[in-house]
Amino acid sequence: MTRVYLADAQHEERSALHLLLLDLNMVVVGEAADWTTTLAQAPATLLDMLLVDWDLLPVSQGVQSLAELRQACPNAIVVVLISHMDARHQAALSAGADAFISKGETPERVAERLRAAAESIRI
Repeated sequence: MTRVYLADAQHEERSALHLLLLDLNMVVVGEAADWTTTLAQAPATLLDMLLVDWDLLPVSQGVQSLAELRQACPNAIVVVLISHMDARHQAALSAGADAFISKGETPERVAERLRAAAESIRI
């Protein structure tokens, strides 16, 4: 079973994603509403995948923060949620994210993207 840490500031979005992950037979091993908590807790959860909202990353250090998380969780698949499709998705990918998902996608498409990310988990 894929172990996912979920980081998003919006409680409603975390709840919806949590239900979607459960439907995909993935287990949520932790949740955070802020970056500091994510960085402090995620590595200890033995996560397989980190699902993090790009807007949760510190504005002035978004790319650097993601790289820091990548160092703390080197074997985890990092999937970045992005509110607006623009140059930020390229920044997320170049910063060490394995994939990105637009928050505007349909639930079916989000599920498809999460399944694809889970299939790429390093064993």
